Amino acid sequence: MEQFTKFFGIDISKDVFDVCTSEGKHFQFTNSTDGFVAYAQLLDENSQSVMEATGSYHQRLVAWLFAHGYVVSVMNPLVIKRFAQMRLRIAKTDKADAKIIQAYAQAEHPALWNPPQEYVSQAFEINGLLELLIRQRAALKNKLHSVSSKSDSFSKITRSIEKMIQFLNAQIVIQESAMEKLIRENQGEMFDNLCSIPGIGKKTAMFLIVITNGFESFESSKQLSAYLGLAPTVRISGKTVRGQSRISKAGNSTIRNLLFMCSFTASERNKACRELFNRIVDKGKSKKLALIAVANKLLKQAFAIAKTKMVYEENYMSVSPQYFCLLFSTVHCYVLFALLLNPILRSCFMETSTVRGQKSFKLSASYPRELF
Repeated sequence: MEQFTKFFGIDISKDVFDVCTSEGKHFQFTNSTDGFVAYAQLLDENSQSVMEATGSYHQRLVAWLFAHGYVVSVMNPLVIKRFAQMRLRIAKTDKADAKIIQAYAQAEHPALWNPPQEYVSQAFEINGLLELLIRQRAALKNKLHSVSSKSDSFSKITRSIEKMIQFLNAQIVIQESAMEKLIRENQGEMFDNLCSIPGIGKKTAMFLIVITNGFESFESSKQLSAYLGLAPTVRISGKTVRGQSRISKAGNSTIRNLLFMCSFTASERNKACRELFNRIVDKGKSKKLALIAVANKLLKQAFAIAKTKMVYEENYMSVSPQYFCLLFSTVHCYVLFALLLNPILRSCFMETSTVRGQKSFKLSASYPRELF
């Protein structure tokens, strides 16, 4: 991995962004193309720019830097916040934030940022619009329920709310169709494979593909589980602290809700999930805990399906390379043991020689070496 010697911490807002250099100098530029060009004058081939993910404000700058060949990293704001707390920093200004980001980059050398695929960005924006439309529809339905329970004098308001709900329903269908079309055009095979898992529906499959960048952003199912907040957190310290284990609930809450709803169907129709659910319930655990475990199991199945590019098979069993090595060595030992004990096999495959009054054995030319 290439080592960089200059680190620039960037705190970005709507109109400007503040920069702190490795020498501790402070600069401020406008959040526009002119500001990007002016900032680039400070950079060279040994420079790495580091900033927080701040909604949409950082996207133009990070895209411009990447397109022009500059190295950039985008960090989770919680990571920077915890780093500042570790340093006992209490100041909260744009200049101080840029300085703490630069200190973090200098100490940790964060991973480089790579842009998501174009269809992922488009699908992510469509999904954001869908969530907004669904929240608005829910609010209007609640208002309709409140108004409809009153007298008939509110009929005009009721009709107006019903028309808005119908409009939102139509828009939701349009956006869901557009998102599915986008996913099928770019990851059609993966989408169909994920939908083959009993319990996983179209909406969950689409959201998993979008939020994981086509499952390219994660190397293991454990990383994905921790990212989505389904990994358990254990709180044990000494002899007295015995906290209850809970899921972390970090990351996107929408996908956790979708997976939890999928777990109800999977606990009945998915063989592995059903066995897991029954095993946990039989131990006296709560059904909610069992459903959360099923949701985590579904996530692991989805990760395996996406990485292997296979359709779901109920009785499929994966075998690790370590198992093959163990099996190979075990068979080899059994065959050699049989050769030593069986005189017929020994005469066929082994030659006897006497050296200083002691018999010794060696493999003959007819020994089937290719089997081992």
